[in-house]
Amino acid sequence: MNHIKSAMRRLPKYVCAAVILLLLTAGPRAHAQSQNRSTSPGPTSKQQTTDPPQSGNRIRTSSTVVLVPALVKTKSGETVFSLTAHDFILTDNGVPQTLQLETDTDSQPLALVVIVETGGQGTRHLHDYDNLGAELDAVVGDVRHLVAVVSFDSKPRIAQNFTDDTDAATKTIANLNEGDQGAAILDALNFGIDLLRDVPPRYRRAVLLVTETADRGSETSLDDAVRSVSDTNTAIYSFGFSTTKAAVKHEASKVPLPGGTPYGNEPYGAGGCMSQDPGADPDAHGDRRVQALDCASDLLPPLRLVRMAFIAAKDGLKRNVPESVAQLTGGEYFAFTNAATLKRSLLAVSNDVPNYYSLSFRPESPSAGLHALKLTLKDRPELQLRARNTYWLDADASVAP
Repeated sequence: MNHIKSAMRRLPKYVCAAVILLLLTAGPRAHAQSQNRSTSPGPTSKQQTTDPPQSGNRIRTSSTVVLVPALVKTKSGETVFSLTAHDFILTDNGVPQTLQLETDTDSQPLALVVIVETGGQGTRHLHDYDNLGAELDAVVGDVRHLVAVVSFDSKPRIAQNFTDDTDAATKTIANLNEGDQGAAILDALNFGIDLLRDVPPRYRRAVLLVTETADRGSETSLDDAVRSVSDTNTAIYSFGFSTTKAAVKHEASKVPLPGGTPYGNEPYGAGGCMSQDPGADPDAHGDRRVQALDCASDLLPPLRLVRMAFIAAKDGLKRNVPESVAQLTGGEYFAFTNAATLKRSLLAVSNDVPNYYSLSFRPESPSAGLHALKLTLKDRPELQLRARNTYWLDADASVAP
């Protein structure tokens, strides 16, 4: 903390003031991560659940718990079950955290939103969803559950409200109608994640996203999309089919090139982050307060780490939306071309979901905004690890499940 204060003292007063003002007043809406988990088994898919989503009755708590689901496999693809919390190392914005390992997660209830593209390139794949009943049952497993279906083209819509009847959800998916030429993936994700906020807090949350790779037509900005997928304990499992090259080229022309803004080492020098050159910081769009925060993020290690994570997330969304959101949340991404490859991928997800390590921690000295997570294994280079790499914390460190 002393080295941060020292660095801030070296900045001009108006820069420090701009940074503080921006952090206090311009921080994006966000939510901390917390769920009170129940381990009691529930009814099968044919039984009526007693606790459906309650819109307008979202539960908030002062407890801040961040879940970090982690999947560990050997290089040959075999799942590793024998690890403990002490085998993992986690940093939050570079600060080491104390991890807890939750047990018996297999029996915890599950809330699942299936988001399917019916417009754009998705019209070519509607026939691939005719017989997914066995695969959807396998993903859900034998636990209390709620399943909703969202379809989207240029706009998202509810095709099936939350139900504990997986057969009903399967029939809805099989009978989705062809949409328009839009592919508003980011809007659909926001829509689906918002549905999950109304689910009782003890439910695990997951999204199955079936879509092309490039967003076309969303009103949701890249910034808001990063916030949305990072502000709940929701794992996203994505199944992507290729967007046409012509569509990719057209959409790419609308957004800045990936890689962030290159700054010089001298804040006020040519190319420096606080240069008077109006082109020095394209991300700021002429706003000196934003430019000041960008400059501070270059000079102060914690802010720099967060900004790098934010830029990387946005760049990922420009290149491949379903793959990027899966990486951000610790889920998985699969490319598919037909019904057979989709079914194989769904079965792979069903095998992996119950084998995740359910790690959690309470952030030490939590700060509002995006947090960069880094989870590693102690002295186990032969193993492969997959886990979420960001989360978003609200200014009051409270929770909206």
